[in-house]
Amino acid sequence: MTELLELYQELGISPAVHAYGEATLEKLKERFDAIDKIAEYNQAKVIKAMQRNRVSAACFAATTGYGYDDVGRDTLERVYADVFHTEAALVRPQITCGTHALTVALAANLLPGDELLSPVGAPYDTLQEVIGIRESPCSLKEYGVSYRQVNLLPDGTFDYEKIRQAINEKTKVVTIQRSKGYDTRPTFSVGQIGELIAFVKSVKPDVICMVDNCYGEFVETIEPSDVGADMIVGSLIKNPGGGLAPIGGYICGTEACVTRCAFRLSAPGLGQEVGANLGIMPAFYQGLFLAPTVVAGAEKGAVFAANLYEPLGYHCVPNAAESRHDIIQAVELGSEEAMVAFCAGIQAAAPVDSFAAPMPWDMPGYDSKVIMAAGAFVQGSSIELSADGPIRAPYAVYFQGGLTWYHAKLGILMSLQKLCDAGIVKL
Repeated sequence: MTELLELYQELGISPAVHAYGEATLEKLKERFDAIDKIAEYNQAKVIKAMQRNRVSAACFAATTGYGYDDVGRDTLERVYADVFHTEAALVRPQITCGTHALTVALAANLLPGDELLSPVGAPYDTLQEVIGIRESPCSLKEYGVSYRQVNLLPDGTFDYEKIRQAINEKTKVVTIQRSKGYDTRPTFSVGQIGELIAFVKSVKPDVICMVDNCYGEFVETIEPSDVGADMIVGSLIKNPGGGLAPIGGYICGTEACVTRCAFRLSAPGLGQEVGANLGIMPAFYQGLFLAPTVVAGAEKGAVFAANLYEPLGYHCVPNAAESRHDIIQAVELGSEEAMVAFCAGIQAAAPVDSFAAPMPWDMPGYDSKVIMAAGAFVQGSSIELSADGPIRAPYAVYFQGGLTWYHAKLGILMSLQKLCDAGIVKL
């Protein structure tokens, strides 16, 4: 379509970059069809949960103060429990981010003298201070919780023998990070997580298995809670918020675990009885309703990115052909200059702050300078088009999001355009 090509040129995409992108897309029709089928299943799953729990206009009413008898809040938590097939759920705007949700889940279910085990290597940067791997006031370590980890094998699989050896009488919670974080290891499939949980529980049946589910919701037709996880934890400004949730997080799991989380979030004795919704229930409900479709668009963008960059010689995780289990695409760019150019392209494609220039900076919770590109309607929303990464070898940038597939496509093309403009890539 000539008009579309002209519009892309006005946005800054050269005919050469556009043609390369279109040639890449021709090979992805079957992959995109498969993603759409998963989205259709998950959409039906969400609708079924909303209907079963009799979501009505009354659920959208605002509450303030203590939030006693908040129908919308309580119904939403039953919807989440149904969607993720768990006994209970805690879904609150008072949870500020994914790291906060994970902190609540860990602090609620670990006591002094207990030990936390990560059988998948080091957790995401921001959780390291929570645990006490990097010293911080109020860390779990400061409160007498010890930590142990087992690194993955060189091929990215679980080291079952060392995991068996690491589990001991103090092991109370096992934390499993589904997505790669700022690492270039593979993201784990729900099936792989299920196998790991089954193994852990065969060694110690009463251990609590918690999965950091961030970036993975609705990418598959099942979730870690379907394969034995006692808790799954995530952020509403990632996948399940559908781009509409302005804040919030969720913890879904067993009644015992979630009850403790509610006591930790509010206060002992209060739990889930308090916590006003402050008028944002419509965004929470509608965001969840849209989430399967939004996630599908973001996943298409990630697949497109891998297939665009891999033929140019860049190492991509996952690679262009691998199955996907989250919305993140890592591209190893090899230099700070290339990371800055890539992120400049993502920023230039944004509907908000497109004129800004992303630069590396010292971000709280990270031990390296981090560059972030995100022109988002919700600050820090990773389900919206964004790219970020720590300025350290192998200089990998982590691309994710896009509320629509077409926006994700534009962002990826623009990232390539900026690399071409900088003389780093030649088509």
